[in-house]
Amino acid sequence: MMRDVVTVVSSVLLLSGCVGGSSSVTVATDEVDEVTAVEEVVSNTPVASFVVVDAGQDNCYSTTGGAISCSSAPTGQDGDYVGPQPSYTDNGDETVTDNNTGLMWSAVTINDVTFTDGDSVAAASSHAGYIDWRVPTIKELYSLIDFSGSTGMSENDAVPYIDTGYFDMEFFSTGTRYIDAQYLTSTAYVGTVFDGQAAFFGVNFIDGRIKGYPQSGAWNLRLVRGSEAFENSFADNGDNTITDSATGLQWMQRDSSSFAGTAGSQGDGRVDWREALAWCEGVSDASRSDWRLPNAKELQSIVDYSRAPDISGTPAIDPLFEVVTMLDPDGNTNYPFYWSSTTHLDGPIAGDHAIYVAFGEAQGRFNVVTQAIGVGEELLDVHGAGAQRSDPKSGNIGDYPDYFGPQGDVRYVYNYARCVRTPG
Repeated sequence: MMRDVVTVVSSVLLLSGCVGGSSSVTVATDEVDEVTAVEEVVSNTPVASFVVVDAGQDNCYSTTGGAISCSSAPTGQDGDYVGPQPSYTDNGDETVTDNNTGLMWSAVTINDVTFTDGDSVAAASSHAGYIDWRVPTIKELYSLIDFSGSTGMSENDAVPYIDTGYFDMEFFSTGTRYIDAQYLTSTAYVGTVFDGQAAFFGVNFIDGRIKGYPQSGAWNLRLVRGSEAFENSFADNGDNTITDSATGLQWMQRDSSSFAGTAGSQGDGRVDWREALAWCEGVSDASRSDWRLPNAKELQSIVDYSRAPDISGTPAIDPLFEVVTMLDPDGNTNYPFYWSSTTHLDGPIAGDHAIYVAFGEAQGRFNVVTQAIGVGEELLDVHGAGAQRSDPKSGNIGDYPDYFGPQGDVRYVYNYARCVRTPG
């Protein structure tokens, strides 16, 4: 396992004070040589302005579900790597400071807020004596997600995807299902969902997903204060790699479709989860062999929420990245889902699904009038380009795509991969 690579980079980010705000570090004289040595090791590491906090999975998982030893699990999954660890300060006034991002959060939830009313509710708040609260962006809110959580089968066995030692977490606050814990953000979907409904991207901290929710609904709100810290800063390195100086991560410019014949059993770059892990662990690109499959939070960090296929004619990612086109089940052009290394502990067999991010329309077969799902229903963008969902880790490709869940989500199982590395 390569657990030290990401940890060392995290140390330098903290030492340099680039953790989402201005800070300084005082080092005792007898520690200077040690600190200098660490900084020299990673002197080529981009200086990050927004820390992608670790996704929270210390365990590894089999392809059929269940935690297993990382030494016997498929190599390269989330549990094999350690990134910047969550670090919070309880300020004793129902606020929490994220020591990685520098953002201050309300520890408590405001219920039943519409997208339209979010800004005014935030502006009217004087929670803990502060008057500069605002609605978080999707990337800010997602920074709090913790994938050691588990959806469970009821409220009794669900473990929220957020640290409940610092943040409250309510069930049943927006509907009748125990998983209805959808939180509002300021990030509107530039496309539309279902039958042309305006939507925003929200995070559900009970089922561990991002999706586009109707702006007309009422949702939960967790206020934030501080600078809107996250903005990607991509640079084309001229060697088929792209560096994001905002996070310090380096990405493959190409995806697995450019390695057809070597990336997986289908011969066209489509891979199941195990193949995605193995391909990123074994591929050599740009004279580098330390690539890995990104975890869910790293992968979501490169989503461009200002883009959507029906508006921009592009996937939800910066045009510096090469993205394969694909045909959806109706034969229309779309853009793919990309695997992450993070297992999703969801459903009756916790651990048999892995997380993907949809850079094209996150479609489902759904009838908006009858609320029916199934093969005969209309294929719609039900969750939005930029949604984070999950697919079974493996299966017979002849059985897919199929349709699953309340909105008839398309499940491909054989998705695509884009690898990442941490320079150092």
